[in-house]
Amino acid sequence: MAETFIHPAAVVEDGAQIGKGAQIGPFCHIGPHAVIGGNVELMSHVSVMNATRIGDGTKVYPNVTLGGPPQDTKHKGSVTRLEIGRNCKIRENVTMHVGSDASSGVTMVGDDGFFLANSHVAHDCVVGNNVTLTHGATLGGHCEIGDHAIVGGLTGVHQFVRVGRRAFLGGSSAVMGDVIPYGMVVGNRAKLHGFNLVGMRRSGMARAEIYRMREAYRRIFDPARPVAVNLESVAVEFADTPSVMEIVAFMTNRRKRYYCVPPYLKAEDSGDDPIG
Repeated sequence: MAETFIHPAAVVEDGAQIGKGAQIGPFCHIGPHAVIGGNVELMSHVSVMNATRIGDGTKVYPNVTLGGPPQDTKHKGSVTRLEIGRNCKIRENVTMHVGSDASSGVTMVGDDGFFLANSHVAHDCVVGNNVTLTHGATLGGHCEIGDHAIVGGLTGVHQFVRVGRRAFLGGSSAVMGDVIPYGMVVGNRAKLHGFNLVGMRRSGMARAEIYRMREAYRRIFDPARPVAVNLESVAVEFADTPSVMEIVAFMTNRRKRYYCVPPYLKAEDSGDDPIG
């Protein structure tokens, strides 16, 4: 473990906790409630505000702001938090905000995330492990992003949207609805275009399971019947396929948003108001 180093041009306020081996570069500003884990590297011009915790081994590039107050008019200024996991890479000009006191009060970012330049994580988001936000990707407040999901460059994700595990959101998309696990969406407004087959294969998923999932996909989004009815039959027929059951559970656990559907269906066909 390297020696802890704080550059003379950095400002570390009283009360901040700096872990062993952390490297604090020039012109960084660490607030009094921040907790910086072991072997964290803040390269330069990094601002760590409010009650922000950065996990061990995370590397933060210049001009990043972590723990800024939520951009939410309902927030009244109570102490809220930002929790960032281990071994993340946070590139230039990324912003992540603390939670809001009108909601959960905490923004959670998992381990091994890769946040490319100019991406943004808003208040009260829950971001899983191994998530990638590419250049300029933006998460609105209260989003939930599953493990290994990829959000393409310049893509905006509407507040309260859920993105399932290993989903892929194509670049320059406007994602207004929930994205099923393993799903691939693209467009403005984004539509579902099957599965993220590249990601599934890279994860080691067996060919037989992929075939089962594709058949389940066709059944779920069969326009001859409502999606809710299709889900009931798929839950019975594909009970032996865990990945399909993961999708069924995701879709039956309704939250604030409708789900992204294939181009041949309308948002209303998912059973929810597309504006709500």
